[in-house]
Amino acid sequence: MTPTDVMPLSRWAKMLMMLQSSVSLVTVVLVVARAVNILK
Repeated sequence: MTPTDVMPLSRWAKMLMMLQSSVSLVTVVLVVARAVNILK
């Protein structure tokens, strides 16, 4: 495995990690918003 072979994989992994974290963040925000609406 040469560094040139690893670069695209790491870029994809970074994009997937960013996507996953953003999706989880949105999910948490939606859950909190729903809980606040229920409490009102």
